[in-house]
Amino acid sequence: MVRVTNAVASHRRKKRLYKRAKGFVGDRKNHLRLTSGAVLKALAYNYRHRKLKKREFRSLWIMRISAAAKINGISYSKFIYGLKKAKCELDRKVLSDMAIEDPHGFSAVVGFAKAALA
Repeated sequence: MVRVTNAVASHRRKKRLYKRAKGFVGDRKNHLRLTSGAVLKALAYNYRHRKLKKREFRSLWIMRISAAAKINGISYSKFIYGLKKAKCELDRKVLSDMAIEDPHGFSAVVGFAKAALA
């Protein structure tokens, strides 16, 4: 009787795995046993870091807004509270970009927030 190897499907599976491991260092890119574990780990990190990226960007925006607000003589928390009170719907991403690209416009927004606090 002829031995069945399931070669086509097996090669396809391995090829898919090796394709995902492209760029890995050492034997983790071209040895099946090491590659499969490395790819699974990489996929887990990929999932986790997609979530972390959002937190890190928000944190970066807050730092930038805080620094720009301090230059304009107001703390970050009072600035955000003033914007909420003034019903200003600019999000942190836009405020951060404005603080870097358009300092004069950001100063106007700070003035708007200060007026709402007074």
